[in-house]
Amino acid sequence: MNFLIQFFNTVLYQPLLNLLILLYIYFPGHDFGIAIILLTLIIKLILSPISLKAIRSQKLLADLQPKIKEIQEKYKKDKQKQSQAMMEFYKKTKVNPFSGCFPLLFQLPILIALYQVFLRGLKPEALRTTLYSFISYPESINLMFLGIIDLGKPNIILALVAGILQFFQSKLSLPKKRPEKKDPGQMIQSQMIYFFPLLTIFIVWKFGSIIGLYWITSTLFSIGEYYLVGKKLKTNYER
Repeated sequence: MNFLIQFFNTVLYQPLLNLLILLYIYFPGHDFGIAIILLTLIIKLILSPISLKAIRSQKLLADLQPKIKEIQEKYKKDKQKQSQAMMEFYKKTKVNPFSGCFPLLFQLPILIALYQVFLRGLKPEALRTTLYSFISYPESINLMFLGIIDLGKPNIILALVAGILQFFQSKLSLPKKRPEKKDPGQMIQSQMIYFFPLLTIFIVWKFGSIIGLYWITSTLFSIGEYYLVGKKLKTNYER
């Protein structure tokens, strides 16, 4: 267990904290909010090949839902044949139904490390023991973003913006066409569209504006990825 904690700190927590302080010290203006935005963009760019592939599979799966429902209905009395038909269909269309889980598996440890950085890594005692020798120790960190938002305190505006953006991102991940028949799975997804934004608002308000700024930047980047993948798929369909 100690080995895993040490590995987590060495590979994720310490590099992320040092990169954040590096951006804060050397980027013009010494704005901590800008440093968080830049750190978020760097992380998202590194993970973008994985997330773009996952979004593409999600969109293709959404477009293929009518055919999937048709196969499920055709073999609803024989689960074995249904599973075989589904596997053949996924193989033929080259769509991985589990690809949407891969980005989460990669991002979850990074998210945990970032939360640790934001929530405890900025304390003076943590900085003294975690910063690399070649990075200057900041005498103080100004948590004002653009001179108007105190990132050290909860901010309802950032929480609401994070929730609204989460709502739009959730909408983008669902099929545009609604099923003709009532589908329990689709109904749950529709409810999640409203649940996740409310949960996001609560989390951002609870854990503070630093988390909120990270969440907003990350969600905006993800929305851009959705539009990019959608545009590429549309172009391919037109060809």
